[in-house]
Amino acid sequence: MKKQYKKVVLAYSGGLDTSVIIPWLKENYGCEVIAMAADVGQEDDFKSIEEKALASGASKCYIVDLKEEFVTGYLWPLIKSGAIYESKYLLGTSVARPLIAKQQVEIARAEGADALAHGCTGKGNDQVRFELTYKALAPDLDIIAPWRVWEIRSREDAMDYAAKHGVPVPVTKAKPYSRDNNLWHISHEGGDLEDPWNTPQEDMYVLTDSPLEAPDQPEEIVIGFEKGVPVSLNGEELPGLELVKRLNALAGKHGVGRVDIVENRLVGMKSRGVYETPGGTILYLAHQDLESITLDRETHHYKELVAHKYAELVYYGLWYTPLKKALDAFIDVTQANVTGEVKMRLYKGSCTAVGRRSPYSLYSPDLATFGEDAVYDQSDAKGFINLFGLPLTVQALLAQDK
Repeated sequence: MKKQYKKVVLAYSGGLDTSVIIPWLKENYGCEVIAMAADVGQEDDFKSIEEKALASGASKCYIVDLKEEFVTGYLWPLIKSGAIYESKYLLGTSVARPLIAKQQVEIARAEGADALAHGCTGKGNDQVRFELTYKALAPDLDIIAPWRVWEIRSREDAMDYAAKHGVPVPVTKAKPYSRDNNLWHISHEGGDLEDPWNTPQEDMYVLTDSPLEAPDQPEEIVIGFEKGVPVSLNGEELPGLELVKRLNALAGKHGVGRVDIVENRLVGMKSRGVYETPGGTILYLAHQDLESITLDRETHHYKELVAHKYAELVYYGLWYTPLKKALDAFIDVTQANVTGEVKMRLYKGSCTAVGRRSPYSLYSPDLATFGEDAVYDQSDAKGFINLFGLPLTVQALLAQDK
């Protein structure tokens, strides 16, 4: 016999999986179900989502606007870190999960709930991201993961269950893509994408126009940063939320931000996903370029190592950990002088930095010039090379002697 609960807070999207979970939880645990839908910029019809949750048996449905917090507390740290998973994935789904799960915990506390539930499958990464947040913030609350315990084994089974219980869902068997979207990106998985040889269909894309159909003339824009945080577009200071929205539209028009990747999931398997991160792609590349003139060599190189680890932490769901907090402190120190502007050119799917300037620039024309200068004595290079190459010289002499 399953353990009985008084009240369960469910992370609710209104999609197929969470739609059938509400009646399933009530049938199997005899509990009150409170749904929570997080608005992280996915532009869903939240009124309809609330109505569906209540019609499916939820006693309440919280609709929580998290867009501002998502930008300032999660996306900006991600930009400052430079984290990219496996050189391609800009972590759009990963970075939203700790925020959504945190809000779910807060509602559970306010409601006096004794369990948390989510609709993540037992094959994916999201189950880890949600549950590690639960463990970090509410270790006393039980966790229910229906996909790991119920008899439903496929999306087709879930659709059949929904039909039997009168729960309307937005997915049909003719449109099998699994999608997650928010202010930062949209992901596409499943369906014909499960064969990594299949070319993504153009009508699958949502946020970006085809690069082949993009404008024939390039467009140049200027992104301004203060201490690593994006603050302006073409000289106009903008709140973070508005800045990301405008960049999404600009990049989408030029087909910028598409990624097709076979990635290594945390749970051990490889999976194929297609991601669209239009505005985020511009911001990542602009930020990296600004760091090239504002960070000294050793800090810049070490930060690249930190970015790799940071990406793993975010992808693995380890947002609320001591190491993540410590890396944030390091990153914030590195961003003290990452202030300035970067000129970006958008053209048929490409996004390229074509100019950069900063009051803290370490680039010196006097030193870099190929002409004569009074600062750098080229004859000093001989002694430097002799000392730098000393280990090679000793090794070569030893080989000659032998």
